[in-house]
Amino acid sequence: MKTVLCPLLSIYLIVLIVRAVFSWIPVSGSSGWNSVRSVVYSLTEPVLAPVRQLMPRTGFIDLSFLVVFIIIEVVHGAICGAGGFF
Repeated sequence: MKTVLCPLLSIYLIVLIVRAVFSWIPVSGSSGWNSVRSVVYSLTEPVLAPVRQLMPRTGFIDLSFLVVFIIIEVVHGAICGAGGFF
């Protein structure tokens, strides 16, 4: 179980980081990156949306990413060993 879960958590953390980068860079609808962005958002939004609903509004800053990232990092560290992903 650990041999499957640890790499999956690591990959998901990377996908979250890619989503953060995509949120800072505008991507046009005709760009090839738009399909990558769509996949990344479809992988992360089911996890981020419930957390976003539980958190109070903070204006333009979406803290759900940070909360999910920290939770996954802690779980990754607990399951896969000290140090976590980073």
